[in-house]
Amino acid sequence: MLEAIKNFFGSSMSPPAAGAESAAAREDIQLAACALLLEIAHADSEFSDEERQHVELAMRRHFDMAGPEAERLLQLAEAERVQAVDLWQFTRLIANGYSVGQKMVLAEIMWGLVYADGELKAKEDYLMRKIFSLLRLEPGYLAEARRRMELGTERGID
Repeated sequence: MLEAIKNFFGSSMSPPAAGAESAAAREDIQLAACALLLEIAHADSEFSDEERQHVELAMRRHFDMAGPEAERLLQLAEAERVQAVDLWQFTRLIANGYSVGQKMVLAEIMWGLVYADGELKAKEDYLMRKIFSLLRLEPGYLAEARRRMELGTERGID
């Protein structure tokens, strides 16, 4: 596992070859987004199968990944999440690399994950507010992303 993480970061943090810079930045953002989702999933100290499936499906859809690729990303992101001192290293990449629209899509995915077990816990609500602040999103966006996720759920959209 440690070797896989070294290889991942060795390839994405070494000086990029011509044209490879955007691919390395994309991989870093993918890892950061997945790590944030995992942090939310672990916020209530229970990481259920439903939450794991939600994260994996979100990574597959959001980043157009195949199953094994998404599973590898989950493993790497979990290892990074456990090692992280704070959320800033993840949110900084997303705040700088995503447009407001992309942040909102990620926020909807996050809210879907929060509600994957059917209820909002205080720790999850706090963490969502903290992440939104670190992503430099205005408080109104938090409510808007939550509302859009709830509307999508009512319509049967994931």
